[in-house]
Amino acid sequence: MDLTRTLILKPSSMGDIVQALPVLTALRESRPDARVWWMVAKPFTDLLAGHPRLEGVIPFDRKRYARIWWNPAAMRDFLRFVRDLRRHGFTAVLDLQGLLRSGLLARFTGARARVGFAAARELAPLFYTERVEVPGPDMHSVDRYLLVARAAGLAPPRATDHLPVPAPARERARAILAEAGLGPGEPFVVVGADARWTTKQWPAERYARVIDCVRAALGVRSVLVGGPDGKPAAERIGRAAAEAPIDLTARTTLKELVGLIAEARVMVTNDSGPMHIAAAVGTPAVAIFGPTNPDRTGPYGPGHRIVTAAAPCRPCYRRQCVLGGTDALACMTGVTADEVAEAVIDAWRKRASGRLP
Repeated sequence: MDLTRTLILKPSSMGDIVQALPVLTALRESRPDARVWWMVAKPFTDLLAGHPRLEGVIPFDRKRYARIWWNPAAMRDFLRFVRDLRRHGFTAVLDLQGLLRSGLLARFTGARARVGFAAARELAPLFYTERVEVPGPDMHSVDRYLLVARAAGLAPPRATDHLPVPAPARERARAILAEAGLGPGEPFVVVGADARWTTKQWPAERYARVIDCVRAALGVRSVLVGGPDGKPAAERIGRAAAEAPIDLTARTTLKELVGLIAEARVMVTNDSGPMHIAAAVGTPAVAIFGPTNPDRTGPYGPGHRIVTAAAPCRPCYRRQCVLGGTDALACMTGVTADEVAEAVIDAWRKRASGRLP
């Protein structure tokens, strides 16, 4: 397969993009001469911009191009986008998204080799020249993406720095922390208390309890991170904690978020995009899982802790709990603050002693 000029299609979401990055590592290790571009949704371009293994990032304006059927200006913009896409002269496309939109885009590139999943949705496989079978539904997402790499003739990646953290991002993260009152080099716990699904969100008051326990046991401060949607949870945590944590929710770029998570000693988090960033940059994560399966989407690699509660219906993969009364969201409410705090404290001590990555 000619991978001289390869396009990776994985526009969204943040966590999925991060989990797909080992494919890029495998490609550049196996084919050092390959030039690789990544098509990504516009909100996530900052995450990949400047990645040392990429030739470039191609932003995809999903909201804009969704209007092509009734907006002539949007149609003109899309046709211009497709024209520019073809001008890259791609020889291969690896479609890790697996939707009709990505399948069509793969075809529009004009690349002779187009690899994607045989079970991709919305007729996307019709546009592939090679279809990759997935052996089972519980394979971890990272391993599933690497099946596409293997189908393209690539060896498994040796390096683990799939999301390199540039020095300026670390410096900017430390500057932001200093402005918020954290001392130079002072270690901290980073907290990701938000998630896109309501069913993945552990109660804010329990996060506050964890922050208090960690402060009492280790004498360290916690830093809240996340996007604008995470502000309500952050505010509730601030009100419930004995000592309000540093709140940087919605106050960082994606690059700065990566830098902050990389600088943290440990992360405690829901199943979310920042959790996958922690795994990618080598920060041990204590991850709280409810409706989803950590075998499929847990933090990838060694040194992480999964905290769950028994529930007969989990994993259900539902964005809304179908149970009512005291059973509602039992998979999340069954996780206690004390057991999460214990996991965070243990991970902190082991990393401080060098027994964790």
